[in-house]
Amino acid sequence: MSLRERLVDLLIENWNLKLVSFAFAIVLYSMVHGGKDAKRSIIVELEALLPPEGSNRVLVTSLPKTVRLEVKGTNQAIDELRSGAVAMQLDLTSGRDAHVVFDTKMVKGPQGLQFEVEQFDPPSIDLAWEERIKRDVPVQVSVVGTPAAGFVVKGSPMSDPPKVSVTGPMGEVAVLQKVRAESFDVTGLSDGQYPRQLALERLPASLKVEPRNVIVTTEITREIAERPFTKLAVVVVGLPKAKTLPAEVDVRLTCPPEILRGLRPEQIVPRVEITSKETSGSESHPVLVGVERCEAHVVPPSVVVRW
Repeated sequence: MSLRERLVDLLIENWNLKLVSFAFAIVLYSMVHGGKDAKRSIIVELEALLPPEGSNRVLVTSLPKTVRLEVKGTNQAIDELRSGAVAMQLDLTSGRDAHVVFDTKMVKGPQGLQFEVEQFDPPSIDLAWEERIKRDVPVQVSVVGTPAAGFVVKGSPMSDPPKVSVTGPMGEVAVLQKVRAESFDVTGLSDGQYPRQLALERLPASLKVEPRNVIVTTEITREIAERPFTKLAVVVVGLPKAKTLPAEVDVRLTCPPEILRGLRPEQIVPRVEITSKETSGSESHPVLVGVERCEAHVVPPSVVVRW
């Protein structure tokens, strides 16, 4: 019999007994090694139960998102342990805890899995609380872009509502001066009023803003320019020989730029109109200036006419 045939006979001889023995060896190894203590460092999420929304207490300390645990247990338990299956929960609903020391009662693990927490990192945390207040804060709106040629933004955009309610820690709410809305883009707009719904800026998570959106209205009007015309003689209509006191006035015209650029001083004629039939007298009359598509401001606005 060859060597190969003898080895094959040894392997298959009483193969069922050999298989049972191998299975017992695996079970025995598992029992021996599974019973030994093992240690592992795991990171778990920290969950905090905060005071209810209606409470006047608010936490201003930033809690750590995770805590590192040094755990101890059997090899089998440690091998099965996964950080996602273990969590820590803090009960802060009273809103009064200033210092919290971590302990094993806060650790929640899978049911039936035996392990021991030997150490926490960090071992404790300090907490700070403030009163929760509500305050109305003005909305700030800005404009971006350029209207159509010959048009400009008239005045400042108007927000509805003009103020929003902000709720949160007193230290943050009290110093908040304004809440900005999204910029209003006026690119290409011409004459008219334009209302839009704009979202408010995102504030820190500790602050709650109501409402989250506002209606902002922007008015676009034709571009205008101003130009002064000084010491213009006043003309009396109806009594050519009458005199005015003063004899000259200053005129400031507000017009579209294309009209104002083409005006000459001699085209601006301040006048007063007299309808009296008396042969002599004196009266005070307003000074009139008429230029199409322009608004005139006269100084002084009236003169005394004598004849």
